[in-house]
Amino acid sequence: MDVLYFAWVRERVGHPKDRVETNAETVRELVNELREKEERYAAAFADLDALRVAVDQELADFDAPLSGVREVAFFPPMTGG
Repeated sequence: MDVLYFAWVRERVGHPKDRVETNAETVRELVNELREKEERYAAAFADLDALRVAVDQELADFDAPLSGVREVAFFPPMTGG
């Protein structure tokens, strides 16, 4: 599956996208796998309250299932102004 990173998440990870093979059943399990990958991922995913997630381009929560999913995107909350 493709994992996309936007805004400061991309800056902390160091690139915009990863292609991952995972056995994670939920987004939260995927995040835990990514945190273990390297320190920069741990920094990017240190505070899940500061992140939003989309699964196949639909907003989702961190308990969303990953079965059949092709893309997961992580980004900070949007603000207007």
